[in-house]
Amino acid sequence: MDSKNASFGTRAIHAGNIKDKQNHALTMPIYQTSTFYFDSCEQGAALCAGEEEGYVYSRTANPTRTVLEAKIANLEGGEAACTAASGMGAISATLWTIAGAGKHIIADGTLYGCTFSLLNHGFTRYGVEVTFVDTSNIEEVKANLKENTVAVYLETPANPNLKITDIKTIAKVAHEYNKDIKVVCDNTFASPYLQRPLELGADVVVHSATKYINGHGDVIAGLVIGKEDFITEVRNFGIKDMTGSVLSPMDSFLILRGLKTLEVRMKQHCSTAMEVAKFLDSCEEIEKVYYPGLEHHPGHEIAKEQMRDFGGMIAFEVKGGKAAGAKLVNSVDLLTIAVSLGDAETLLQHPASMTHATYNSEELAEAGIAEGLVRLSIGLEAPEDIIADLRQAIGRV
Repeated sequence: MDSKNASFGTRAIHAGNIKDKQNHALTMPIYQTSTFYFDSCEQGAALCAGEEEGYVYSRTANPTRTVLEAKIANLEGGEAACTAASGMGAISATLWTIAGAGKHIIADGTLYGCTFSLLNHGFTRYGVEVTFVDTSNIEEVKANLKENTVAVYLETPANPNLKITDIKTIAKVAHEYNKDIKVVCDNTFASPYLQRPLELGADVVVHSATKYINGHGDVIAGLVIGKEDFITEVRNFGIKDMTGSVLSPMDSFLILRGLKTLEVRMKQHCSTAMEVAKFLDSCEEIEKVYYPGLEHHPGHEIAKEQMRDFGGMIAFEVKGGKAAGAKLVNSVDLLTIAVSLGDAETLLQHPASMTHATYNSEELAEAGIAEGLVRLSIGLEAPEDIIADLRQAIGRV
């Protein structure tokens, strides 16, 4: 199959697959082994030295993972990809490969809480300077670029308030200042079905594959995609040596299973999210709705340009602030109160006390995260059932 010319859904099923010539298994087998035997000492030496292709030890490479990495690289339009045992493993391995003592990272102030903590409390302990900016404000990014800047890090749509950043413009500004600066984009909220940052000029894409990529709420995993030489460095230094954040063969298998339905799932997530967002936007009890598909969203026009559709994530504020938001969350029947996203189940949570508890009140305000904000991950239930549950929960508030 010429995977370059095939549709996204076809590539999600077929790209990167290796035919099982021994047993003719249709699905990629789980190579549940820690180590691999050699035919001779000489072959072992050649494999360890990288002079011969093959497998040595599953911390560095595993056949099931190899297929997953090839598939996700194809879907994101990258030369290569590597996996990690979590989204934070992927982010940590990527940034440690790029940065070190005396280097400078520009990051958006609106990030997943653990990413913010890693940059704000982790990297700074080891001599890495981090400046938080609003990457949707290009002038602010320009003003903070320095000689020792090695990365610009962002999420778009951002977690949890769905802020949109113009990836193409950020990449242009960063690379004009210094071609070696790595623009790193967390594409978790969009998935490669909706948005491909590498095609817009970013250098590296990271994912929590726990979310839409897997889609079934039964795996913790991360992904890094980019140029082959950089991914090799992430795999051999960031993953193998620095973090040890190695994805298991079983989890690789489960993600390969989930990817087969990624296109179908994302279409449904997006379609339902638009219906739910419009419903919330029409409710007098709701102060504000954050969804890129709504025309009044500040990033709507940019999202239209760089995304295929607007995603399955919605955030909103209930009139009455934090207490009212908490009461709404506690009043749902069908929906599930839980962190994470991208599952078949619709999940809602309160970021300020859950996913973004690493931000203090001042940092929440600076990042544009209202303390009463509720985040909603639209699942695969019928839209009318999701809306009915939200309607009754709003009624109780």
